[in-house]
Amino acid sequence: MVNLHRMKQEICEIGDRIYKRGFAAANDGNITYRVSENEVLCTPTMHCKGFLKPEDICLIDMQGNQISGMKKRSSEALLHLEIMKARPDVKSVVHCHPPHATAFAVAREAIPQCVLPEVEVFLGDVPITKYETPGGKAFAETILPFVDRTNVIVLANHGTVSYGENVERAYWWTEILDAYCRILLLSKQIGRVEYLSPEKSQELLDLKQKWGFTDPRLEEGFKNCDICANDVFRSSWNDAGVQSGAFGAPDWGGRPAATPAPAASGSNGAAQCDEEQLVRTITERVMAALQQGPCSDVLVTGSDRV
Repeated sequence: MVNLHRMKQEICEIGDRIYKRGFAAANDGNITYRVSENEVLCTPTMHCKGFLKPEDICLIDMQGNQISGMKKRSSEALLHLEIMKARPDVKSVVHCHPPHATAFAVAREAIPQCVLPEVEVFLGDVPITKYETPGGKAFAETILPFVDRTNVIVLANHGTVSYGENVERAYWWTEILDAYCRILLLSKQIGRVEYLSPEKSQELLDLKQKWGFTDPRLEEGFKNCDICANDVFRSSWNDAGVQSGAFGAPDWGGRPAATPAPAASGSNGAAQCDEEQLVRTITERVMAALQQGPCSDVLVTGSDRV
């Protein structure tokens, strides 16, 4: 027998976790939990997720019509319903704005693969949708090209949506994704991201399959793909304005994973330098000269010693 009160309590508990982690400011975010073939519990609009009570949760049908509840349903419930219609196995959907993952959404930066083992096993390739104004049918349908191939999606210039067999599992994927994006950004500040080798990444995919998780890279159509190159959703990048600028895929053509491939040669035959690497090299040489003492040759401009 379905325990509606307990399911409402679970929604409130996840709402509290979302709010405390800074994934939903003010009244941001929404959560749904399917209770029957045509009935879904839904968080109310204009209500902080950190202070929900079971009596705040409303009940809607699979067309978005409100059946019961003292407060109006979330305006973005249609997005949740599209996911549930496309994936009958999904019982709960969580949408929020985790800051690090949303930074990738705003930058339209593809989230790299083959970096962290846990991410390869639990998430895999993470798509970014094209942008649509939140709340309407067009916005809800942006997830349709991806919903059957992943359990977490980045919504361009908006946030994330994740889903699973219960509300806690649906939330997990968002928490894993935001932690990963934070690690990527911190690693980039240090200077580089080292990628796992294709062989080690394949071992993780094999474990993933053994543990009962699916991954498009294990399908027949992707057996010859570069498993670290974000190939699963690459065909959608142009439509969504996604690119791989800050975190390019590793190049296994004889160079270390973190070393950018040289750009095409200019008209004088000299290869174009990577600007960041050039700045880093100059800085290291200047600092080394300064550490050798006052008699060292250093670059002097006017009265300023660099």
